[in-house]
Amino acid sequence: MNLRYLWLIFIFFSAPSMANTGEMPIEQQLAVKYIQALTDHDYKTLFNFYNRESVFNDRTANKKYTGRRHILSFLKRAHQGVLEYGFNIEHMFNSGSLVVMIGNYHYKGPGDQFGKPGKIIDLAIPGITTVKLDMDTHRVKEHEDLMDYQTMADQLAVQ
Repeated sequence: MNLRYLWLIFIFFSAPSMANTGEMPIEQQLAVKYIQALTDHDYKTLFNFYNRESVFNDRTANKKYTGRRHILSFLKRAHQGVLEYGFNIEHMFNSGSLVVMIGNYHYKGPGDQFGKPGKIIDLAIPGITTVKLDMDTHRVKEHEDLMDYQTMADQLAVQ
């Protein structure tokens, strides 16, 4: 009886330390790796995240690219000359393989893309990025952005 009681006490106090409650779900881990590759301009890693059916959709800008080749071509053009690019994730959650990330994209680069040639532009653009993942192949089915382009326009107006 005493041994059983001691065992129960041991399990009770040990269980919380053995639990991985602080670990991020595997879907969120994969989404963060994807976003890191995207913001690092790591096209080799991005190549492995996309396939022929992958979709990159900036819904707010009404721009949609389908397939690895088209997505990577777009990203290479968009990243040209960029000095800094990052995504500060302020909140993230998932429902199965759909991962939702809310935060701010930080961009620092040439103003040519924004009608400000010769200037270095520094922007913080609030947005929501959702990523639908294929957890069997570890690929992105769909990346969708909803960006606050009004805030971006306001920042551009004063630069």
